[in-house]
Amino acid sequence: MLLLQRIAVSGLRNSRFDRLIVPKLYPHVCFTSDPSHLQSPKPHFSNGSTSSGHWAVAGALLGVGAVLAYGNHREKAAKDSLPVYTKAEVRRHGSLETRVWVTLGHEVFDVTDFVAIHPGGPSKLLLAAGGPLEPFWALYAAHNQPHVRELLAEYKIGELSPDEERSSDQVCTDPYASDPPRHPALQINSQKPFNAEPPLELLGESYITPNPLFFTRNHLPVPTIDPATYHLQVEGPPGGQTLSLSLDDLRRFPKHQVTVTLQCAGNRRSEMAQVKSVKGLNWGAGAISTAQWGGARLRDVLIQAGHSPSGSETHVCFEGLDYDPTGTAYGASIPLARAMDPEGDVLLAYEMNGQPLPPDHGFPVRVVVPGVVGARHVKWLGKVSISPEESPSHWQRRDYKGFCPSVDWDKVDFDSAPAIQELPVQSAITEPREGQTIEPGELTVKGYAWSGGGRAIIRVDVSLDGGLTWQEAKLEGEAQAPRRAWAWRLWQLTAPVPTDWKELNIICKAVDDGYNVQPDTVTPIWNLRGVLTNAWHRVHVQVAP
Repeated sequence: MLLLQRIAVSGLRNSRFDRLIVPKLYPHVCFTSDPSHLQSPKPHFSNGSTSSGHWAVAGALLGVGAVLAYGNHREKAAKDSLPVYTKAEVRRHGSLETRVWVTLGHEVFDVTDFVAIHPGGPSKLLLAAGGPLEPFWALYAAHNQPHVRELLAEYKIGELSPDEERSSDQVCTDPYASDPPRHPALQINSQKPFNAEPPLELLGESYITPNPLFFTRNHLPVPTIDPATYHLQVEGPPGGQTLSLSLDDLRRFPKHQVTVTLQCAGNRRSEMAQVKSVKGLNWGAGAISTAQWGGARLRDVLIQAGHSPSGSETHVCFEGLDYDPTGTAYGASIPLARAMDPEGDVLLAYEMNGQPLPPDHGFPVRVVVPGVVGARHVKWLGKVSISPEESPSHWQRRDYKGFCPSVDWDKVDFDSAPAIQELPVQSAITEPREGQTIEPGELTVKGYAWSGGGRAIIRVDVSLDGGLTWQEAKLEGEAQAPRRAWAWRLWQLTAPVPTDWKELNIICKAVDDGYNVQPDTVTPIWNLRGVLTNAWHRVHVQVAP
């Protein structure tokens, strides 16, 4: 519960709830009915970097601070002689009419006044009404943070009776316990749900990203699905029937393979956050990867279900088999015209780089929509339907949209902006890395470039002196067909480093076949969600004496 998502509530920015910011590191927590039994294994830090070391120290200090603060709070509560309630009494307060009470450990809280302004929406908080928070905090582990406990403490009204049978409340079921193992090289942005990107120097080494290094963007726990019993529901037109397709049924459709780059809308968000605070995971430039996908064309399956290639319906809606605590599935949609385009190459994919989809990437079936933002490539696909309106999903209607830099959370209107589909032209430097010390003489700069909507990359310009002079990089990888350039181009430039230079300010910018070019700075494209970051990518390095 207490989802850490900012919402458009007047005055929220300047209130105490402004402290509810998702931290970068999410500890694993197993809750019991006794707060003294909270278990916190060591968090994972990638690559042993200095930055990770700082996080480790900060995490340790926060952990100690949380223990001390919580101990002091318990002691104060005992002195204040707060009322004692039974679980039955708490259960009687399970609605707004009777007031909303919840428990955490032995403590009782009246959160009625918080329901309306709960960042995750009232419905999610009301799920815990009259009962324990632990099952919901286990799903959204970021809530077990000192600042969240401090906020919750303001609503405390009493303690549970010590005579209660507490063993029945023992909750050690971690919704993320069945998540798959991950490659240790991945740089983790959140543990639960798991979101991580590959190191740039590995990302730029291969045109096809190896499956274990492909960036991962999960919104909820990874579902465990038995391929032997899996069925995809594909709704037919009005008056028709719904297809129920097994994995073997999908394999009977003509197999199509296409190399596609997927990019998260939040790729490079960390650069936008340097201008002004944004809401979202702190992605670097690695929330992008490329794979060869294999599966059935969505067009073929829709036609089999009875839909006309030129039907009047306007959207194809997808639902995944990953669910939030309300039972709501992750969902998204794309225009029907894109799905039915014979050259659109939209797939119901069951293979990734010649292998069955890995669990983190949608096993057994996912949607692959070339040229479109990663949020529409729904994983663990359970249902496909056609609708005159786009998907009602939160992630389609209330997320993944761009706004004017002047729009902030106190005045945002999500209905005023279209959902992101095609992404703008993008490029980034993968080598050398920020802060690296290079040898004098000759330097090779490497990177990637990509543009949405099938637009081909025609040029990448590189500067070593902060944009005063430019050189054209050499494009590598597969040739790109007009309007079907679904994958990135890797590029590199080898250039001499003047002997008297002590540092380099390296910049890259890409140009696509529509002559769209990246903006030079982030400030004019800043938006409150930190999406669509595509300004010139900059890397500063030192030259060894």
